[in-house]
Amino acid sequence: MRFDVLTLFPGLFESYLQQSLLKRAIQRELVSVHCWNIRDWAVGKHRSVDDTPYGGGPGMLLACPPVYECVEAVRQQVEDPGELIMLTPQGERWNQRLVEELSGQKRIVLLCGRYEGFDERIRLGLKPREISVGDFICNGGEVPAMLLIDTLIRLVPEVLGDETSSKYESFAEADLLEYPQYTRPRDFRGMTVPEVLLNGNHEEIARWRRQASLERTQERRGESG
Repeated sequence: MRFDVLTLFPGLFESYLQQSLLKRAIQRELVSVHCWNIRDWAVGKHRSVDDTPYGGGPGMLLACPPVYECVEAVRQQVEDPGELIMLTPQGERWNQRLVEELSGQKRIVLLCGRYEGFDERIRLGLKPREISVGDFICNGGEVPAMLLIDTLIRLVPEVLGDETSSKYESFAEADLLEYPQYTRPRDFRGMTVPEVLLNGNHEEIARWRRQASLERTQERRGESG
C-alpha cells in the first residue's frame, strides 16, 4: 500500500516514519509513505499558500492554485491516481468500517489542511473523500493523517506478526470493544485472572470472551455500541 501525504509540514513525519511497526513495514516494502510539501507548488517571491477569506473572518485559508497543482502533480507520479482523502472535521467519521473499506486501496493520497481550512473550491473541484477523525479541532491534518496510516497498515497482509491480531481487536466485529486481556502473574495485588482463562477449555474461553466483549461495549458505549 502506498501513501502520499500532502502537507505544509513534511518534517512532522520524519520521526513517525522511523518507528515501530510502520518502519518495519516500510523496510519490508509492504508499505511506502511519500511526503510532499504543498509549498513547493506555490509561486511568487514568498511562495504563499494561503490568503484571507472573502467576506472577512479570522485566519487564513489554503488557496486553490498551490493545492490543485500539488494534488494533480502527485497523483501523476504513478499510474494509479489513488483515493484522494481530505482530512477535515466536516468529513465522514473515521471508524473501523472505513478502515476495512479503504484497506483494499493500493494507493491513498492524504491532503492535510492548516490554518482555517481549505478554499471551498478545493473540495468542489478535486472531489476528495472527506474524512474526520473526531469532533474536535487539530492544528492541522498531519496527526489525523498519521492516524489513518496507522490504522490502515494493520490490515495490510504480513504487516502484523500474528495475522489474527487485527481480527480480535476492538471494533473488528460489529463495533464491539475488545474483551479484557491478562498475562502473568496470575495474582497481582489481590487482582486475579478469571479462572475460565486458566482451564484450557477453548470453547468456554471463547464464550467468556464474547460475553465480556458484549458487556464492556454496553457499559462503555451504551446504545451507541
